[in-house]
Amino acid sequence: VTDDLFASAVGQRLARRAPLADRLRPVRLDDIVGQEHLVGAEKPLRRLIEEDRLSSVVLWGPPGTGKTSLARLIA
Repeated sequence: VTDDLFASAVGQRLARRAPLADRLRPVRLDDIVGQEHLVGAEKPLRRLIEEDRLSSVVLWGPPGTGKTSLARLIA
């Protein structure tokens, strides 16, 4: 039990030190703001992700549009 408590405490400390962008990243597809035409309910990319049928994808766009956040959710 001690190992679990220690690991949790270390994880919490690291999370507090993480860059703001990492701390604010969405953790679920529903947390993504914008891109509803792709990841909204019953939309193409969301269906492929939920059905685990996404083979490969190139995410392209200007900085700050959520490419990395979406890639991390898919991974």
